[in-house]
Amino acid sequence: MRRARVRRPRMRVRRLSGLSVNRMVPNVLTLLALCAGMTAMRFAMGGNFEGMRFAMGGNFEGAVFAIIAAGIFDGLDGRMARLLKAASSFGAELDSLADFVSFGVAPAAVLYLWTMSELHVLGWVIVLFFAVCCALRLARFNAETNVERPSYAAPFFSGAPAPAGAGLVMIPMFLSFEWGDWLVRSPYLNAVTITGIALLMISKVPTVSLKRIRIPHHLVVPTLLAFGVATAFLTTAPWPTLMVVGVVYLGSIPLTIRSYYRLRRAATARRAEMAEKPEAIPLPGPATMPFGKANAPSTEWRH
Repeated sequence: MRRARVRRPRMRVRRLSGLSVNRMVPNVLTLLALCAGMTAMRFAMGGNFEGMRFAMGGNFEGAVFAIIAAGIFDGLDGRMARLLKAASSFGAELDSLADFVSFGVAPAAVLYLWTMSELHVLGWVIVLFFAVCCALRLARFNAETNVERPSYAAPFFSGAPAPAGAGLVMIPMFLSFEWGDWLVRSPYLNAVTITGIALLMISKVPTVSLKRIRIPHHLVVPTLLAFGVATAFLTTAPWPTLMVVGVVYLGSIPLTIRSYYRLRRAATARRAEMAEKPEAIPLPGPATMPFGKANAPSTEWRH
């Protein structure tokens, strides 16, 4: 007896719908960030290679500038997506892949070619550890996107974001470009720095989120003035300015931790106060007598 063939339903692949040029702008910015990260590795390699060993005379300043450009594009694509109402799951996945290349792979490759190659296998393991931690940080961020967080945790990131981690591990390079390689190019010092920043990215340490900061009305003009001054310093003295920005960010972490736990204690106290609030007790109504006794004649003698 022949068995009847069972037809399995075909899985329909959802195609990308047509997009206007405006809705493609965020994805274009994401791709520019990806290209900038890849260009950083090309600058670090110096355009010369021999087998699997790359030349060490690369343009490391150009590589750092390319990673910074990737950070600028990464900061713009999400805001443009919200402004143009062009957010999509495709853009979110593309953004994560671009972030991993630009802020995980590119800084690891640049640092390995800059100094960590002197430690040979150990140096490669350390930069690989940084790239893995960056991937885990991005994966955790994507997993927590649809998870409702407490209101007190909204102004904070959980661990250092990937662009901040990429900038922090390059602080020794900023110092080297400005004041020479006298100490900061040491592979041992950079090994400690890279490992610490990698652990900070995957940690639960609360860090500041600029997306949630609201500038009061009376501070808008001073903020714009400060931004203009910072831009002037960045164009005239980029490496000291970037170093100061990194140090300020690291210095803000203890203040951020204090603010986070203060807000959490306040939220816990409010919940406990609401839980201990006594329930409303109904007021006693007028006393009623049984029907049989309500019409009974009174035996009390009255004047």
